Parts: sequence; C-alpha cells; structure tokens
Amino acid sequence: MDRRQAWEAQGFWLEKALISPAEVEEIRTHFMAWNDERRSAVADGIDPSSSDPLARYPRVMHPHRVDDLSKRFLLDERIRDVLVNLLGEEPLAAQTMVYFKPPQARGQALHQDQAYLRVSPGTCVAAWIALDPCDEENGCMEVVPGSHKLPLLCPVEADLSKSFVNTTLELPPGYKAVPAIMEPGDVLFFHGNLIHGSGPNESLTRFRRAHIAHYITAEAKEVWTGYKPILRFNGEGVELNDAEAGGTCGKVTESGIEMVAGHLTAPNSLH
Repeated sequence: MDRRQAWEAQGFWLEKALISPAEVEEIRTHFMAWNDERRSAVADGIDPSSSDPLARYPRVMHPHRVDDLSKRFLLDERIRDVLVNLLGEEPLAAQTMVYFKPPQARGQALHQDQAYLRVSPGTCVAAWIALDPCDEENGCMEVVPGSHKLPLLCPVEADLSKSFVNTTLELPPGYKAVPAIMEPGDVLFFHGNLIHGSGPNESLTRFRRAHIAHYITAEAKEVWTGYKPILRFNGEGVELNDAEAGGTCGKVTESGIEMVAGHLTAPNSLH
C-alpha cells in the first residue's frame, strides 16, 4: 500500500527515517536545554518539587513563534513533500509542540485534533517526529485505523491517573487502537479526525520525546484563533477567519475540553 492509498484507507502514514540522526539529536538537545532553562527560572508551570513528571517536563506549546529551530522543522521541505503527496496540494502551517514524556509520565487519552483546531472547510494534519525509540513500554502513539472517516465524537471523562487531559473518546464498534512503533527520525502523519492518543510511560529510565507540527488543508477559510498566525511554507502569513472554539460537544481549549453535558472543566495547563 503506497502513501496515498494508506492515507485514504487508514488516515495515517508512517514515513521512516525522514529526519536524520544528527537532526534528531539537535532537536532533542535543544529542547532539553530549553526545559533546563525554564526549570532554573521556575517558570512556565514547572514545579521541580512535584512528584508528577509532567510538572518537571511540561509540554512546550507553539515554540516556532519564538524559536528558529522549531520553525525550521515546521516548514521543512521534506515534511512538505510528504504532505503534498498525501493531500494533493501544499497545506498551511499552524502549530508546533514538543512533548517530553519522561519516565512514569501519564499519557494523553484518545482524542481528535480537529476538535481543537476547528478547521473549515477541510481539516488539520499532524506531522509527529519521534525523537526517541517509541514502543508500548514508554507510551508510544496509538492510532485507530479508519477513524478519520468518522465525524468528531463527543468526549467522556478520562482516567486522570493515566491521562493528563480529562477527556477521552469511546470507540465505536469495529474500531481498535493499535500501537505506532517508531524509531528516532520517523514521522507519523495523520488526519485531523483520526482518533489517537497514548498510554503512560511505564519505563523507569526512558523518555519518549517528540516534536509535533500541525498543518491545515489549503481550502481552509477558518481556524480557531489560538492557532494563528498561519503560515505558508515560504514563511508568509495567511489571513483566515476565526472559528468558534467548540461545538455541540462543548468548549475546546488547548488543555482539554469543557463538556456542556458532562460538566467537565479543563485541567490546569501543562504548557
């Protein structure tokens, strides 16, 4: 099955060894130093005294806005070329994140990225760069093949002992999450409606770090304002309308979903 066939049938594509070992080490070293600087300042939500590993290694949101290295990989031509092959045209760039996921850290329960970005028309697309070997022990990504064909599902309450976000999705009959085993430099591309998530890092010694970028399809006219500014791959800005941050399921934020019916509130930000 080639890229396009896999994308249309499964909603994701794993591109092996797209990023070189030297570049992986560059990203990994850069953001570990970034976190050391935040810890020394006891800033950005870091709590060195906490027993929660994620309080010592909180995720980094939108680093490309201030960081040249992250912006370089957001607009990387190799990632662009795969996206064009999958989508048939060049998308727009919207967001970056870095997840550290240290030993014994919680994972992120099942979700759909489009619930957050609210792209219309079209959808968002993720490019998830593995910076460490990723397997079931250290909480690799889990994807639900074919779930990109589903609409956005309303969330239910998640187990906060296993997930740092407070909501999850119940899989419809016939759908099953499968592990995405990855090596450093592999890039997992996936559709905005694809259900995905990860379990806790059960390892005592191994990180599961990743640099993630989100894109939006070229026909988009609106996106949630929290993801602006939107960029072309040449670095130029693009003006889009503001989408509402939520829908019939409730209000969506970067740190969780505040459900209307279930009265769930978003957890404290781990930015």
